[in-house]
Amino acid sequence: MSMFLSTKPDWESCKERYLAWWSHEDFGRAGISVTAPLSPEKGECPQPPENAARWTDEDYICRLMDYKMNNTYYGGEALPVWNAGYPGWDAMPVFNGGGIEMDANTGWWTPSMGEGDLVDYDPEKIVINRDSPWYKKSAVFRELAVSGSKGRALPSTGAIGGCGDTLAALRSTLKLLYDIKDAPDEVLNFELRLMDLWIEHYTERHADLREAAEGSTGYFELWSPGKFYASACDFAYSISPADFERCFLPAIDKQTRYLDHTIHHVDGLGNFLHLDALFSLNRLQAFQILPGAGKGSPLNYPETLFKVQRAGKNLHISIEPGEVKHALGMLSSRGLMIITQAGTKEEADEIIRYVEKNSVVRKV
Repeated sequence: MSMFLSTKPDWESCKERYLAWWSHEDFGRAGISVTAPLSPEKGECPQPPENAARWTDEDYICRLMDYKMNNTYYGGEALPVWNAGYPGWDAMPVFNGGGIEMDANTGWWTPSMGEGDLVDYDPEKIVINRDSPWYKKSAVFRELAVSGSKGRALPSTGAIGGCGDTLAALRSTLKLLYDIKDAPDEVLNFELRLMDLWIEHYTERHADLREAAEGSTGYFELWSPGKFYASACDFAYSISPADFERCFLPAIDKQTRYLDHTIHHVDGLGNFLHLDALFSLNRLQAFQILPGAGKGSPLNYPETLFKVQRAGKNLHISIEPGEVKHALGMLSSRGLMIITQAGTKEEADEIIRYVEKNSVVRKV
C-alpha cells in the first residue's frame, strides 16, 4: 500500500528511514523528529470546552486536528498523527470494568476490584465490555480518525494501557503492591489474562484504522509497517527487579511476540532498574529513556543511555534543540531517535542539516 500525505511530502523516503531504524541499520544519520509551527498561521486554534467535554466533543477535536495539520511542519522522522488526546476513557481499564473520572485537564481511573484479596477475583471473568458507552464512543472516534486523517495524517491507535498499569487501575496501586508480596502467582495470572484481552482489542482497533493508513502509529509517534505499540509498565517504578521479572515480564514478552515492532516506555528513574530484564526480550527493539518529572534531561543519565546502545537496542530520547549537539557528541547515531521541536521551519531544517553532518556511528 502506498499513500501520499499532503502534510508530509517526503513520506515515502521517511518510511524507508523508519524501516532502517527498526532494523538497527545505519542510514547515514541519527533519526531526528523535529516539528515547528508554520507561518503565517492558517485559521484560529479552536478553544477547548472548559470541562471534561474537551476529551469527548467530536466537533472540537476534529477542528483541533485540522488546525494542527494545517499549521505544523513535520521535519525528518516527525509524523502527522490524528489523535484525540489521552485522558484515559479510551483504554483497557475502562473497557475491562473500571471507572473513569475526568476534568478539563486530565482523567483518572477508579478501581473495580479494590475490595478484599486478589484471590477473591477470577481473572477469566474479566472481559471487554462492548456494551459500555465508552467502548461505543471509542468506535465512533476511530471512524473520525479514519475520515479525518485520510491523505494527510496517520490515525493513532491511542494509549490503551498496558502491562501492570491496567491491573493497578482495576485493583488500585496500593492493593497491587500488597498483592505482589501476598499472591505473586495470582498477579501473573491476571497479567496474562489482561494481556490476552489487550491483544484482542488491539487487533480490532488496528483493523479499523488500516483503512486510512499503511502500518501503524500510536501515542508514541513512530511509524511501523506492521502492528506497533509502545509497551510500558509505569507501575514497576515501585517494585524490585525480581518482582518485575516474576510478575510482569512474561506479559510484556507476550505483547512483543504479538506486535511487529515495540518500543518500551521506560518512565522514571525507578524503572531504569528493569532494563536488564527487558533486554532479554528479543522482539523488543527500542527503548525510550524518560527520567521523569523534575529529573532533567535524559542526557543527564549517560550510563543508562550507553547501556541501551551497548545492548544493541534502539534508543529514543526527547530533548531540547540546544541539546542535539551534545547528544550527537556522546551517543552512537546507529539506532538513535531524537525527538525535539523548533521555533520555525527554517530552524527545524537547520537542525536536520546539523544531524546529517555530525552523526557518527561509534562505540559507546
